[in-house]
Amino acid sequence: MQLINQSPPVKVQLSKNLVKVIKRGHAWVYADALRDIPDVLPGTPAILLDNRGGREIARGYLDPAGPIALRVCSTQTNHPLTSPWAEHTMQQALALRVSLFSPYDRTNAFRLFNGEGDGLPGLVCDIYADAAVIVTDGPAPEHFWQVDQIALWLAKHLSVTRVYHKSRGSQSHQTVQIHGDDTDPTTYFIENGITFTANPLGGQKTGFFLDQRDNRLAIQPLSRGKRVLNVFGYTGGFSVYAGIGGAEQVATVDIAEPALQEADLHWKYNRLPPEKHISICADAFQYLSEIALKKEVWDLVILDPPSFAPSESSLAQAIKAYTRLITLGVQVTAPGGILAAASCSSHLRGDQFNQIVEESIAAGRRKGIILGIFGQPPDHPSPLAMPELRYLKFNLVQLD
Repeated sequence: MQLINQSPPVKVQLSKNLVKVIKRGHAWVYADALRDIPDVLPGTPAILLDNRGGREIARGYLDPAGPIALRVCSTQTNHPLTSPWAEHTMQQALALRVSLFSPYDRTNAFRLFNGEGDGLPGLVCDIYADAAVIVTDGPAPEHFWQVDQIALWLAKHLSVTRVYHKSRGSQSHQTVQIHGDDTDPTTYFIENGITFTANPLGGQKTGFFLDQRDNRLAIQPLSRGKRVLNVFGYTGGFSVYAGIGGAEQVATVDIAEPALQEADLHWKYNRLPPEKHISICADAFQYLSEIALKKEVWDLVILDPPSFAPSESSLAQAIKAYTRLITLGVQVTAPGGILAAASCSSHLRGDQFNQIVEESIAAGRRKGIILGIFGQPPDHPSPLAMPELRYLKFNLVQLD
């Protein structure tokens, strides 16, 4: 089973002394850190040499046209990248998920491969019960990882009957089915015993936001007897957890009507009282502004927006957007209520987000008590040396 590109490797040399950083686990080498980048196809295997004596320090694959020119797969020198290496690394990733979720009777949807965090740079795979979604992060990963063969590996090692491939290019994201029958892509799965659905072909990300699993669970006990407002609610993940936690009333706000229809179905699938949930199709900022003017407040307000900072250049505008959003959230949180604020922007550091939350609460003339500062779950690991991959921030704050 040929899981990776087995072309002969080319050699590239560092122009900067990054040996220590790479040996500590940083898996990205930017184009300006290499002396020369050969004119080869994206995904060509490469041997990385240090900037002094030309000593081999790592192996990976090249993206000649990308800002990340080389992704490091291994720092075990003189060990070529082979399909047995790839399978061993995949088995290690699977072993972690088995320890976290097996026998899959409470949760059967999780991230199996999380790229650099699992030693599989540029490769992501999410499992939804009997379906898998492989994501390749650009042309180099797409040509290095042999997704058709990886699909067969998944079918062999997990109870997977359908595999989809999502290719993330610079201009568009395309998802196609590469293994299994051409059937309805909707997949039913369970998360912490709760029923949800995902559509790998039509949903955001790979069909669901698996990275918020633990944070949804944290919301559940805080919802008992409360009025809960879930803003940017998508298909109602947080809403359903709040309902199961005993919320008195839950409102899901999203600008996408199809997502809200799914939120209503998720509420129904879990046999929650229909009168306790409402879906509101509206722009989040406009809706929050309107209810703030009406002095309408909720006991628990959840703000889980999409990334406002898709690039470093957009960070300043993103900080303004987060500040405005959270300030509005503060204004509609009842006295003694709880505000849950999230960010999935990798370009926004955790300390920056904490400061935004603090300043937004102060702008709303409130004080807060931290109930918890959380991130992504253990099936979304990241290298210790790459804080930029710890993208998810989730702050729970009780307001005065």
